[in-house]
Amino acid sequence: MSILYVSPHPDAFPSLRALVAARYGEAGEGPGWGGAHPRICLQPPPASRTPFPPPRLPALEQGPGGLWVWGATAVSQLLWPAGLGGPGGSRAAVLVQQWVSYADTELIPAACGATLPALGLRSSAQDPQAALAALGRALSPLEEWLRLHTYLAGEAPTLADLAAVTALLLPFRYVLDPSARRIWGNVTRWFITCVQQPEFRAVLGEVVLYSGARSLSQQSGSEVPAPPKTAAQLKKEAKKREKLEKFQQKQKVQQQQPPPGEKKPKPEKREKRDPGVITYDLPTPPGEKKDVSGTMPDSYSPQYVEAAWYPWWEQQGFFRPEYGRSSVSAPNPRGIFMMCIPPPNVTGSLHLGHALTNAIQDSLTRWHRMRGETTLWNPGCDHAGIATQVVVEKKLWREQGLSRHQLGREAFLQEVWKWKEEKGDRIYHQLKKLGSSLDWNRACFTMDPKLSAAVTEAFVRLHEEGVIYRSTRLVNWSCTLNSAISDIEVDKKELTGRTLLSVPGYKEKVEFGVLVSFAYKVQGSDSDEEVVVATTRIETMLGDVAVAVHPKDPRYQHLKGKSVIHPFVSRSLPIVFDDFVDMEFGTGAVKITPAHDQNDYEVGQRHGLEAVSIMDARGALVNVPPPFLGLPRFEARKAVLEALKEQGLFRGIEDNPMVVPLCNRSKDVVEPLLRPQWYVRCGEMAQAASAAVTRGDLRILPEAHQRTWHAWMDNIRDWCISRQLWWGHRIPAYFITVNDPAVPPGEDPDGRYWVSGRTEAEAREKAAKEFGVSPDKISLQQGKAGPWGGGQWGPILTSTPLTSDLWPPSDEDVLDTWFSSGLFPFSILGWPNQSEDLSVFYPGTLLETGHDILFFWVARMVMLGLKLTGKLPFKEVYLHAIVRDAHGRKMSKSLGNVIDPLDVIHGVSLQGLHDQLLNSNLDPSEVEKAKEGQKADFPTGIPECGTDALRFGLCAYTSQGRDINLDVNRILGYRHFCNKLWNATKFALRGLGKGFVPSPTSEPGGHESLVDRWIRSRLTEAVRLSNQGFQAYDFPAVTTAQYSFWLYELCDVYLECLKPVLNGVDQAAAECARQTLYTCLDVGLRLLSPFMPFVTEELFQRLPRRTPQAPPSLCVTTYPEPSECSWKDPEAEAAFELALSITRAVRSLRADYNLTRIRPDCFLEVADETTGALASAVSGYVQTLASAGIVAVLALGASAPQGCAVALASDRCSVHLQLQGLVDPARELGKLQAKRDEAQRQAQRLRERRATSGYTVKVPLKVQEADETKLQQTEAELRKVDEAIALFQKML
Repeated sequence: MSILYVSPHPDAFPSLRALVAARYGEAGEGPGWGGAHPRICLQPPPASRTPFPPPRLPALEQGPGGLWVWGATAVSQLLWPAGLGGPGGSRAAVLVQQWVSYADTELIPAACGATLPALGLRSSAQDPQAALAALGRALSPLEEWLRLHTYLAGEAPTLADLAAVTALLLPFRYVLDPSARRIWGNVTRWFITCVQQPEFRAVLGEVVLYSGARSLSQQSGSEVPAPPKTAAQLKKEAKKREKLEKFQQKQKVQQQQPPPGEKKPKPEKREKRDPGVITYDLPTPPGEKKDVSGTMPDSYSPQYVEAAWYPWWEQQGFFRPEYGRSSVSAPNPRGIFMMCIPPPNVTGSLHLGHALTNAIQDSLTRWHRMRGETTLWNPGCDHAGIATQVVVEKKLWREQGLSRHQLGREAFLQEVWKWKEEKGDRIYHQLKKLGSSLDWNRACFTMDPKLSAAVTEAFVRLHEEGVIYRSTRLVNWSCTLNSAISDIEVDKKELTGRTLLSVPGYKEKVEFGVLVSFAYKVQGSDSDEEVVVATTRIETMLGDVAVAVHPKDPRYQHLKGKSVIHPFVSRSLPIVFDDFVDMEFGTGAVKITPAHDQNDYEVGQRHGLEAVSIMDARGALVNVPPPFLGLPRFEARKAVLEALKEQGLFRGIEDNPMVVPLCNRSKDVVEPLLRPQWYVRCGEMAQAASAAVTRGDLRILPEAHQRTWHAWMDNIRDWCISRQLWWGHRIPAYFITVNDPAVPPGEDPDGRYWVSGRTEAEAREKAAKEFGVSPDKISLQQGKAGPWGGGQWGPILTSTPLTSDLWPPSDEDVLDTWFSSGLFPFSILGWPNQSEDLSVFYPGTLLETGHDILFFWVARMVMLGLKLTGKLPFKEVYLHAIVRDAHGRKMSKSLGNVIDPLDVIHGVSLQGLHDQLLNSNLDPSEVEKAKEGQKADFPTGIPECGTDALRFGLCAYTSQGRDINLDVNRILGYRHFCNKLWNATKFALRGLGKGFVPSPTSEPGGHESLVDRWIRSRLTEAVRLSNQGFQAYDFPAVTTAQYSFWLYELCDVYLECLKPVLNGVDQAAAECARQTLYTCLDVGLRLLSPFMPFVTEELFQRLPRRTPQAPPSLCVTTYPEPSECSWKDPEAEAAFELALSITRAVRSLRADYNLTRIRPDCFLEVADETTGALASAVSGYVQTLASAGIVAVLALGASAPQGCAVALASDRCSVHLQLQGLVDPARELGKLQAKRDEAQRQAQRLRERRATSGYTVKVPLKVQEADETKLQQTEAELRKVDEAIALFQKML
């Protein structure tokens, strides 16, 4: 019996590390060293049994008198289950080893150094600030790495995570308070995720994070109570806490970064906290305009701002293309913009992926509408055949205990329609909450009569042309659904070796990821010769019809023309020679099962082999002898293996990396089965679609996707469009029986016996004409041919026809959902009937969607559009990125990371997120896993962000060709931006005054000040970048330009410079400033409107109008264009850039010397008279923006007063900030010397670390880069400190 000796102390993290590793060993395949699970002993080992020197805990004794191993690293590695630490020699294993080493050498010393003094376990003479700084440096590589990774190595916890988490237990329990955890957000998220894992929780229990207040009971360093502290000790501790707070605040400032592409944010004044949720309570009937005559609330509130606007927009018809014109066909010189929505599935709620799609599409739609184009964004919803049927079946079973077969087809379809009415409204409600400016009068559902008629018409036309045909081929089959499924509904689960998976319908887990070898005896061989083959699906050997070898394989040349004997079925299997066989894999011999493998099917076609199907629609075995007959496929797997062993034909089993196809709806293992289905012949249509892109008739953006497009089109296969479901468009095809002895019965694959028709009468007429009989002799069967319908199943075996036992009678097939979706761009407009909408809006302008459905939807729309209408369905395709969670994981209900956009808009508690899981269709086992995911990602729930912040944030994230790792905290940052807009407009309205009247045009009056000219010039640039970005689909460029203008230029600079003007005595200057301010608000709100429709409408409605004829709403107001805003002023920008450079230099110096509450005098040293004149002109602005005292320009050659700190504003101007009399030089020198010593120590440690042998090989590249950056920063800090020391020495 092995024994694991550990410390009983709850904070003994080395022992905790070993215990968690042992837990993983129990949950996995056993300890990595191969022994049994050890017994746990909570005390040191007896001295009589220990080796020398005495082992430190944890220690592992491998049996009495056996090998001793001690130390957390070695013991954990032995206890961790084999394989979970990363396969040996692989990149994953190296990564695990590197992080384990980093935890042992960097994290543990830093964590103990920071924590133990705080607990009174080390000398108080140690500097807590230095210890915390060391911990921060150790956490930095972790923070950077975890920004893009869920765990340190791989997609599940490894030894690396175990080592690092246990190393950080003490800091998280006793040092890192909430503000520090916000600084290290990625590390905190990862830490919480890990400690919530069952194996961690079993050992650690509930890990309570440090709240910022430590009770004496937590200071468990000693059982003996600590003596009372002296006044001097208490004073010293107070200083420590003060230093700690300063350090944490500094770390927070360093970690905060603006959204990508935006300027570094300037220090902002702390905004007042929101007083609470502010709501709009004035009685406003739906559709009536919101009352904005009252006083603006003190702060921005999404609930207040978003109330009542959408019903008014909809009631007024602003979203309809008819608005403002006599008809949609009226000529419009501005052009037409038409886009149809990618119809969301009716299967439930929208997620953030849909929100991204709608944020992008609505911003584009609003931009085009504001430009004056005839604009239509057409809504719709997809019936989602398989997904909807699965959801309703689960609901039916959960609520009534009935299957759909017990209920019956018609009653079941009524349940589906009832469910659709409930869920469909929720989807449309979400779209409206997102502010989507869709024309709801034109909303469509793919099962509506209009669209169903288009589906029937398309099928009949294509069938008549021979583009749609019937064939028996291998398909992806879900035995749970009893239906064929499309490739997009198949998830590929990668396995590295032997794995047990849960499969619907089986009580025990099923083994995958192994390769079973067995022998076939050569027929007629006197020497008992055999051919060994291997397979991952041993049950399919019952359907083997041949063994294949490579024609050039010398091992099998003597077997040409020979056969092997099947041990269970009375047939011999010919040995065939085919180039597809890999001679290097296994024995070089491959079993051939044409009815259950795509490659084998193609080999069978080449060699004329029969295809023996051994599974029915439910996955039970047929056409096999007892005892296998009737067994479920994975029960048969075990039975075949045992039978091979009994006959002495089993040759071995080994781990084998493989991919298991899973149905993403039923989670069943997909089975390749031969099945008669309907297909679309895609070759010619694909060539036309590919040529359209090559010619430039169809643009695909980003252009990188064009290569994928051509690759798919060049290698396209025919498309299986039939599904064995109840919910969907029934296929308008009929299997016919001719009641005439002269006409033989038809078989399924024979196309002559299948007719299509818009009505049964039309189909009957076609059949009568085909066979030359009267219509009354024709019987029609819609759906499959079958023994009950007058025909006979087409033979899947060349020798044995299918029977009703193999394919039991089932209901009529329906069409693949993607078929009706492929018709969407023109079916929603009334095709095949001519209509005004079809003539005006087809072809559409743009198709915007995610790149993941480029083939499944976009390509099929293009192919069907060209084939059925002769026109491309749209001129451009813009493919946005895919939204993932903050850890880069695909959003999945089972992970608990699927986010409802409404939860981001309104906010939701953690319990509220849990409750949503209980109301979902997840299995109970998945619900618990999802709850853990939610708790790790949203420990306090999701804060209220509002629609505008969500939309703006999603568009700001969008970068062409990249996936989006969405962090909800960043969306919250844009809610703060909305608050900034609110406060800025509120201040501006006060500055304008009640009697303000804007001038009829936005043109300047000619008396604008320098700052007026500068802000107009910057506004011109924002207008240019916004229009340019919209045209190029560069949404981050647009959001960055608008964010920067409002925050960094209008709020931070212009409004500050305006305060003394508006409060001054020069009324002419004040009026000029008011007109400029109004123009900034007017144009700035119009710029933002496509992204933030609610807050911009709310603020715009509070502004006075330039003319009485102004449009009633911002969403139908003209979008600012460069021709309207042509106020570019390079001279003003150059002059004001000097003012801003001087301001930045002054602010930097004030921060360096902690002059936050003092207005020091500033002296500007210039290199020439021109710069001096400019500096004099902007000195007043510098005084305002930098909160400086006197701002004076020194004469050329003059020296600055003694006691000034200096900084460069530009190569032509230096800033001297007066410190004499404001600071104590001696005291500052003491601080600086201590700071210099610490910086030198840190730099020396970094240099020594980088100089160690093996550093460039053993340390992760990202850690090396972080070390180099830290060294450069430390050296720069040293130079600044030396300059400051020299300055203060002169002041003594």
